[in-house]
Amino acid sequence: MKLLQINYRLNSAVSDFMRASEPVAAAIANVPGLRWKIWLENGAVNEGGGIYLFEDAASRTNFIDGPIIAKLKSHPAVAEVAIKEFDISGELSSTTRAPI
Repeated sequence: MKLLQINYRLNSAVSDFMRASEPVAAAIANVPGLRWKIWLENGAVNEGGGIYLFEDAASRTNFIDGPIIAKLKSHPAVAEVAIKEFDISGELSSTTRAPI
């Protein structure tokens, strides 16, 4: 399994952006190889983001290179997008009850 962290700064209220993202959630839910996504929001500093768990590196790469991330990067309310890819320590994550 592979983890993806995406953070972005917004030029609008985080709550407005999240509300407008409701249709996108359905599209993300149907991404091949995606196990789950946790949506992140920090209204105090106008940041949003997500933590994603993918079945494998290929699924993660396809998502990063796909249309959803392209639209996020070109969205007028999004000022910057930071994408980080991680491997998972399964043994330690199991000890701390990670949902993997």
